[in-house]
Amino acid sequence: MTEPLPEDYVRYRQPILFLASNAGLGYAPVASGTFGTLAGIPAFYYISRFPWVLQLFTLVALLFLSFWVCDLAGRIYAEADDGRIVIDELVGYLITVAFLPFSWGTAIVAFFWFRIFDILKPPPVSWFDREMKNGIGVTLDDAAAGIYAAIGLRLCLALFS
Repeated sequence: MTEPLPEDYVRYRQPILFLASNAGLGYAPVASGTFGTLAGIPAFYYISRFPWVLQLFTLVALLFLSFWVCDLAGRIYAEADDGRIVIDELVGYLITVAFLPFSWGTAIVAFFWFRIFDILKPPPVSWFDREMKNGIGVTLDDAAAGIYAAIGLRLCLALFS
């Protein structure tokens, strides 16, 4: 069981849950992780236009924001990896498409690669998911799935372009 939300964060409950759910996508009645990943497509569209240094800075900032938001939302829900918490899917998807130019084909293939690795959870994805029951672990399993998906995506792009 996770610790309760610190008293000084109680007034930020709604903004925390808004961020954790990717603006409400995490409240989908089924496949909340899949719906949460959808937030990555418009984010990819915008972030891909940034210079690579700003893309890197944005991705690292989102990674650390996800650590913090996942931890706080897990405390609110009293479950570290509650299904409504999907900001980590956004981070994993953005790792998948990091530094690539936007195209609809790339966005869609990346979506499927990321969902496959996030669902199958090959090691070390499964280790983070099983052993680290906090905001960092919740995010790192998706970050690791994103790395696997990035490799698969880049292989597809190399083979089919």
